[in-house]
Amino acid sequence: MTTESTPPSDRDLVVIARQLGRPPRGVRQVAHRCRCGLPDVIETEPRLPDGTPFPTTFYLTCPRLSAQIGRLESTGLMREWTERLKADPELAAAYRRAHERYLAHRAQLGDVPEIAGVSAGGMPDRVKCLHALVAHALAAGPGVNPLGDEALAMLPDWAAAGPCVDVDDDVS
Repeated sequence: MTTESTPPSDRDLVVIARQLGRPPRGVRQVAHRCRCGLPDVIETEPRLPDGTPFPTTFYLTCPRLSAQIGRLESTGLMREWTERLKADPELAAAYRRAHERYLAHRAQLGDVPEIAGVSAGGMPDRVKCLHALVAHALAAGPGVNPLGDEALAMLPDWAAAGPCVDVDDDVS
């Protein structure tokens, strides 16, 4: 798995569209690739092409990974981790730092006053979306988002069965 961000190639955009089942919007770069080489997290512009503010800077695209995270969410883990944040000041501080880093990164991409102070996944005070936290953890690398890192550690290898979408020779 790689965390080096790269501008999306035409092939990446086709793959991302296949992963999402729709054309991608506001793709700035590929923020992470799974071990089969396909994008699994993209970085989006803070404002979509139609002008809509978009707070989710790091967006998960891999349908296999997304399904695995959905299974984690269905166990009540988000509620449990929100309670942990209230009881564990060190975890809460690390999670707040992840929120601040997320906001600082997005601010480098552009100023969108409508979403000022809003990051993703429920940060900094609750756990609302593991998909967003895992996407942030993959894009930023280990040690940045503690709950994204924990969720990742609970997941099986989403690339073990090979690419999540067909990548035909016609995609160059």
